[in-house]
Amino acid sequence: MTSGHDWDSGEDLIRIDGPAEVDAAFERGEGHLGTAVIGLAFNCSLEEASPRIVRAMHLPDLAERAFAFTAAGTAARLNGRLTPELYAELRAEGPRSIAEYAINDTLTFVPFRELPPRFRWWKIRSQARNKLESRWLRSVETVEDAWRALRRRH
Repeated sequence: MTSGHDWDSGEDLIRIDGPAEVDAAFERGEGHLGTAVIGLAFNCSLEEASPRIVRAMHLPDLAERAFAFTAAGTAARLNGRLTPELYAELRAEGPRSIAEYAINDTLTFVPFRELPPRFRWWKIRSQARNKLESRWLRSVETVEDAWRALRRRH
């Protein structure tokens, strides 16, 4: 079966839209599977892409695994939701890991009421931390401005 996709270079795999072709590539042990699952996230339903994204999250190559997590973030952006299996994988990795950007995309693009409990907690904690950091930075700027004004007077 000739697919027209170059598995050796990874060229055009972002356009892949055949889950069966990706399954066959997994069986052959092809490279660039992380790129291919990003393509599935763009071009297939979430239900079709999800099991392949999860599988790619367990590849031995760290770069390909990172692409798989990018695919999960892409799926969250495009669909406004994830499958329970993708939530489980993101939760297992945690927010300060290879999954950080995928988790951030999930917290941004999935409505709060549709997030699993752990993700709701992460969103609340993230928003509180951002608010505190913002206030801290503004207070530091205010003190620096006051200090500069005092130095100019003397």
